[in-house]
Amino acid sequence: MPLLKEFAKDQLQVRIFDTRKAMGDCAGQEIAQCLRELLKEKKTVNVMFAAAPSQNETLAALIDAKGIDWARINAFHMDEYVGISPSHSASFCNFLNRAIFTKKPFASVNLINASAPDKDAEARRYAGLLESHKLDVCILGIGENGHIAFNDPSVADFNDPKGVKIVKLEEVCRMQQVHDKCFSSLEEVPQYAYTVTIPALLKASHMFCSAPAATKAQAAKAMLEGSISESCPASVLRRHSDARLYLDKDSGALVL
Repeated sequence: MPLLKEFAKDQLQVRIFDTRKAMGDCAGQEIAQCLRELLKEKKTVNVMFAAAPSQNETLAALIDAKGIDWARINAFHMDEYVGISPSHSASFCNFLNRAIFTKKPFASVNLINASAPDKDAEARRYAGLLESHKLDVCILGIGENGHIAFNDPSVADFNDPKGVKIVKLEEVCRMQQVHDKCFSSLEEVPQYAYTVTIPALLKASHMFCSAPAATKAQAAKAMLEGSISESCPASVLRRHSDARLYLDKDSGALVL
């Protein structure tokens, strides 16, 4: 039986699966069903995507899903390194282009311009874009330090007045990029990034969070068993009216 445990923590629905594939298959299929239902009700649907290896299985299942009119879906991404080239192998734009954006005929693909000469203006531009395109779905993961997007504990703000901001990344967050084999050393990982803020993420009507692997076990435990606080930014998903967390047996080991 691939499903090992299912429970709710506050408003967050949690499921733990035996394998990453089972986790991703379930998450991808449930996102697909959500999109099909939304497309029955709305002319266009706005979806935000996380860029990380943790999303591979979920995105693969979503891509294989049938009956989704992608030409009526606007795509957004949630974070990007300041100054990185969009062609860089570790660029989040690059990741999502390879993983899904070039594989489906989206109505639009809206990306943060990491090379913009005026960084603050670019943050405001992207925040304005999100204001005018209310998110219907947010597909995300959690970091080893409990971050969502690039809202590390040191910069996370549940009441952030901004929609997008530039942050300095914590070392544990930067080391995660090395663990994920996005960079070969800590020195190569940029120190600053654009991120969609926590209030802007939470405006999505539906949130689907996939977080496999043993490196996420401590964060998953803190997210589910600790207090709801910026010390574990992902814990805020427990307050959302429709959020789902998908773990595998490795990331869920401490809460099984």
